[in-house]
Amino acid sequence: MDIRSAQKLAWENKTAKGFNTTDVPLEFGLLTAEIGEAFTAWRKGLPDFGEELADVFLYLVALAEMNGIDLGDEVAHKIDKNSRRVYDRNEHGVPIRVGEG
Repeated sequence: MDIRSAQKLAWENKTAKGFNTTDVPLEFGLLTAEIGEAFTAWRKGLPDFGEELADVFLYLVALAEMNGIDLGDEVAHKIDKNSRRVYDRNEHGVPIRVGEG
């Protein structure tokens, strides 16, 4: 499934179920909680780690939809931008961006 389709389906589910569709700060808070749940599932080796990551994605696309952002387009643009960036490693081995390519 592509990101735009998932964003649309996630939004339709939120509206059909009467979930939050207008309170952006609340959605950020709920997203943060889901990230915590995903981290806990990963840390404890729980079998629902993938499902928790899916929850993170669903809250993220809801935020995009609330703000009129096509996340699929944004992800494609960001991947392209990142692919052109140039990095060197500093004395500690940390990658440091040195150009946009």
